[in-house]
Amino acid sequence: MEKIIIIGSGPAGYTAAIYAARANLNPLLIEGPQLGGQLTITTEVENFPGYPDGVEPFQMMDDLRRQAERFGTRFVSGSVTKTQLTGEVKTIVVEDEVTYEAQSVIIATGASAKFLGIASEEEYRGRGVSACATCDGFFYRKKTVAVVGGGDTACEEATYLAGLCEKVYLIVRKPYLRASQIMQDRVLNNPKIEVLFEHNTIRLTGESKVQGADLVYRKGEVDEDMRHIDIDGFFLAIGHKPNTDLFKADVQVDAEGYIVVTDNTQQTTCAGVFAAGDCCDPHYRQAIVAAGSGCKAAMDAERWLKSLAH
Repeated sequence: MEKIIIIGSGPAGYTAAIYAARANLNPLLIEGPQLGGQLTITTEVENFPGYPDGVEPFQMMDDLRRQAERFGTRFVSGSVTKTQLTGEVKTIVVEDEVTYEAQSVIIATGASAKFLGIASEEEYRGRGVSACATCDGFFYRKKTVAVVGGGDTACEEATYLAGLCEKVYLIVRKPYLRASQIMQDRVLNNPKIEVLFEHNTIRLTGESKVQGADLVYRKGEVDEDMRHIDIDGFFLAIGHKPNTDLFKADVQVDAEGYIVVTDNTQQTTCAGVFAAGDCCDPHYRQAIVAAGSGCKAAMDAERWLKSLAH
């Protein structure tokens, strides 16, 4: 019987492990297939405190992992395929083969950016394709970029990038923006942003990195037309999907699937189960915020385990 099991190997999971290990909880951390989570699809991390010269995402994740290991965290590699989190004993099955039992669990499985599904997206990932303007926008100062999406997130990212870049295309599939009126106004009144309504991206082009995009206007209509734009970066802002499907039977999630945590803690609606990082954060999606919530989750879990002893 483990005192605590942590599911997830991003900033939230590793930070939770550091704090849990230092509290003598002897944590077991289950690392999924993508060590570092979403952070690893960016090219360089420049905004995480403590790295004044920036750091490669895999190096940063290795640093966090070694720090957790130094204090006694144990690691298991594999995907969690089944869970039972209600009741006093929590069970977690890895790869449909090995079952672990624990008194408490921290879910830190992150979220996955939604992509368009075109082949060239994968080809240029980390070489001009990004799902986080706040993370990577700095690398495109005084350059030309495109943002895909028509909601608040897309408008927010386009506005943010317009403060850094020479020009921003906002590629919108529909003939209108879905964003709130205030966000629409900011985009439509920004001279650096050109909105391309009723356009779909069909291909990214470039030698070793993104240098352009092929678009189709009014796809399937009689006035369908092709257009090419020259760009240096391509930002996706069509939403994220929290990696929480496994846990929906045991913990409350919101309409988008993000785990609901209670007032000012990382406690879920299931006793002894805590959540940290992007799986419960639809707003910030930053490594430093995920790490902070991992700290909180470990401290909340420690207090909860102590309460069982009394």
